[in-house]
Amino acid sequence: MFFIVGIFIAIFLSLLLLLKKNKSRADKILVIWLIFISINQILRYFAFIEYFYEHPHWLGVELGLPVLHGVLLYFYVIEITGNTIKKNSIAFLHFLPTIILILLAIPFYQLTGEGKVFVYQNDGEGFEWYTVIEVSVITISGLTYSIWSLVIINRYQKIIKDRFSNTDKKELQWLRLLSIGFGIIWILAIFFDSNIIYSAVVILVLFMGFFGINQLNIFYSNIDAVGNSDKEISAENQKSNTKNTSKESASIGKYAKSGLHENMASQIYTKLQGLMADNSFYKNEELTLVELSKNLKVHPNHLSQVINEMEGKNFYNYINALRINEFIKMASLPENKKYTMISLAYDCGFSTKSTFNKHFKLQTGKTPTEFFNS
Repeated sequence: MFFIVGIFIAIFLSLLLLLKKNKSRADKILVIWLIFISINQILRYFAFIEYFYEHPHWLGVELGLPVLHGVLLYFYVIEITGNTIKKNSIAFLHFLPTIILILLAIPFYQLTGEGKVFVYQNDGEGFEWYTVIEVSVITISGLTYSIWSLVIINRYQKIIKDRFSNTDKKELQWLRLLSIGFGIIWILAIFFDSNIIYSAVVILVLFMGFFGINQLNIFYSNIDAVGNSDKEISAENQKSNTKNTSKESASIGKYAKSGLHENMASQIYTKLQGLMADNSFYKNEELTLVELSKNLKVHPNHLSQVINEMEGKNFYNYINALRINEFIKMASLPENKKYTMISLAYDCGFSTKSTFNKHFKLQTGKTPTEFFNS
């Protein structure tokens, strides 16, 4: 029954994504992955109820296929974080372990139906060598892709804090948990039989369904937001004023790599402070580095570097620190006592209570209530 639930949920999610309009590359990879999970689970279910013993030509169809779970997880992660594999030759390399396992299984495929049933009923007798290789490849490959995916997600989370002032629904925490979950499955593969492993896969499918249906995170690709930001940065880079031929110390000190000299950095920082003081740009909850750099008429990379150097913070923490300062100022005014703290926080640019509380405590060491009661 548990297998059947996982199969139907995987099929349902596949259909849901197939019907989605304007699918991104990440969505398409996810569709392929969910369809593959469905097929894999169906094959496992038929093996579990021993249906294949009556139709032995199906035995061995699933050999090598579990390796693809790690590959598709990795492909999905790199797409949804704004990366992509541009060369087909490189993409092909990721499928080599599966191809090798299938080729190694040729002697098994050449057996008669009775011979295949005998091997399956006797724990792989005569093919113990293949079982060792398959389990080793599946485990090593799965763990490698899970860890690799976590590294990419961590890198992505650092990048978005240099580009966005609001990272809510952009941090892909559910995808981090999914990557960890698959890593645990590969570890389970070392100690337990395939029924336990496939049951764990059903749980992960249920997890994917929960986030997909209830929170919609799985069907929203943050690649659009990050990708568009990259395009804008690239466009700005082409327009950037490369005519600053006053190479006066342009390549010395901490700004050497970017070509940003001390005087230019100081000018950008002064303009930034003025813009924030006069226009309160930080109150825009969806403010991005690119948007701010356009208003300052500077290159986004230069602005990011100036904020990091002058403030000792990334763009995300810098903007949210300004929001906290504004909140404290507004909440201290007698005429604002009639408003709730969270409504004032929203006016200052925060989009969620949790984000506001996190940054308030980070900056003051206290909760808002403790701060104003002290």
